[in-house]
Amino acid sequence: MSSLRINQVALQLYTLRDSCKTLPDFKATVKKIVDIGYRAVQLSGVALPAPEAKKVLDDAGVTICATHESSQEILDQPEAVCERLKAIGVKHTAYPYPSNVDFNSDDAVRTLVKKLDASGAVFAKHGLSLSYHNHAMEMVSFGDATVLDFIYSETKPENLKGEIDTYWIQYGGGDPAAWIEKLSGRVPVLHFKDFGFGRDNKPFFAEVGHGNLNWPRIFAASAKAGTEWVAVEQDSCPGDPFVSVKKSYDFLKSKLA
Repeated sequence: MSSLRINQVALQLYTLRDSCKTLPDFKATVKKIVDIGYRAVQLSGVALPAPEAKKVLDDAGVTICATHESSQEILDQPEAVCERLKAIGVKHTAYPYPSNVDFNSDDAVRTLVKKLDASGAVFAKHGLSLSYHNHAMEMVSFGDATVLDFIYSETKPENLKGEIDTYWIQYGGGDPAAWIEKLSGRVPVLHFKDFGFGRDNKPFFAEVGHGNLNWPRIFAASAKAGTEWVAVEQDSCPGDPFVSVKKSYDFLKSKLA
């Protein structure tokens, strides 16, 4: 079995969103992450237009491996999203959050899933991939399994991929490695996010390798699943986010081929 490699590691820029609001700030941010070692990013949480951000990243030798796009636009205007992705040369995107979807309503969930499958077919037609980015809410019961199970069982693999977020799977009571295994061949981009638990009896977002997740199992599952990119993400950091993303990168560099 092939192994996961450090050149497959990207940074989800949402982690550094407070430092990506202006062009000068973004240029400084990109320089800092390049100095850390990152050579790829997921474009999300950046206030600049995508073409402008791409130019800065191109000039720094940084690849955009994927994006997050507006949830509503993905459902209602998939062609427009596809055109934007093609304009910046990016293949992968994800539906980031089920905005305005009532998870207490079975009909609302079913409607969402139908729309995701239909939009995903448009992306596939353009040679692009649409993934679903999970949080913990999808781990609630739905029929004999969970909403997340239902999302993937009721959509075609060619239409909808899974952008599994390791922290939120764990938070919702699931097994991150098992979910990656379950969606093998269907997880082009993963979110690597560690799950910490504090003495205040509350979970927190930890730097990768500094929480409680079983990373050897996750690495093995990711490699076996054919994952192309793993994006480091930390929704909130205990101090300087640049210190946190360096800790995550250094851990991955020490463990991956």
